[in-house]
Amino acid sequence: MAAKKEETKKLKITLIRSTIGQVPKNRATVQAMGLRKINQTVELPDNPSTRGQIRQVRHMIKVEEA
Repeated sequence: MAAKKEETKKLKITLIRSTIGQVPKNRATVQAMGLRKINQTVELPDNPSTRGQIRQVRHMIKVEEA
């Protein structure tokens, strides 16, 4: 029998506001998510770790389910 491939949910995260003037902790969080420029989009797995990062910088990003 063929094993089913588990599909992990992904989130599309887009940086919509600049990190200039933000708290250093928030800047580091955005950078850790892989976002460098405004309007850059990354896909990250939907897990508690990513959700915590999103909550930290929710005023600077846009999140969509992919």
